[in-house]
Amino acid sequence: MNRAVRRATLTVADAATESLDMVTVVIGGAIGAWAGYTYSPDTWSGDWRLAFAGGVAVVAAVAVNSLAELFLTPLRRLLTKARSTAQPITTRRRTAPAAPATLSEGLAQVATATENDAASRAADDAWAIDKGDGFLRAEDRWRGYEDATASFFLAPGVWLHYRTEENDYGRDAARFTLLTGDGDQPVPITHVEQIRHRLAARAAGLPAVPVTGDTKDTEDTVAETITELDNHLKALEA
Repeated sequence: MNRAVRRATLTVADAATESLDMVTVVIGGAIGAWAGYTYSPDTWSGDWRLAFAGGVAVVAAVAVNSLAELFLTPLRRLLTKARSTAQPITTRRRTAPAAPATLSEGLAQVATATENDAASRAADDAWAIDKGDGFLRAEDRWRGYEDATASFFLAPGVWLHYRTEENDYGRDAARFTLLTGDGDQPVPITHVEQIRHRLAARAAGLPAVPVTGDTKDTEDTVAETITELDNHLKALEA
């Protein structure tokens, strides 16, 4: 298949997958709202029935979306693998090591496998923040560690760190943070554009603003920081 056509097909499939994710939320919410209002007691006032329907709609939307993730997640991984084969990225070819003769050898083999697995998972999960041609999905650029985390060398003194943590639904969720060798606070990364802003600011000698606090405060601070950095960079370019 022509490479341009294949890339276009993958882009459409990626967009369709994300759209399907939103559709499941809408469908679940609509079903929940209808069921909540229809089956709420007739003795309730209209406001109470609407409030109850809204609560059921939220629960139903989350439930339906969670069920949809059971097949959306494997589909995303298939798209990621298909995308990686559509571009000239050299992947590591590994062969299984010989059976260990001692416990120490076995432990060393498992440790190496854990590192390789972490690097592979980081490359696969990077689709969430880099949907382009696979800059962050190049497995060879990721270094895995025995604690199942991984790092991606971006520039001297700057790394992208990968880890997983349990989300509200009890499933492992990817988390990416930007680390520097200057002792700055880790910066949560949700889009590759945030990395560009940070590197551009660093190249211009602008100070990095530490990000701390709970999740909501962190997201707000990241957005404000990016806006501030963008304004500084535009001023320098003027």
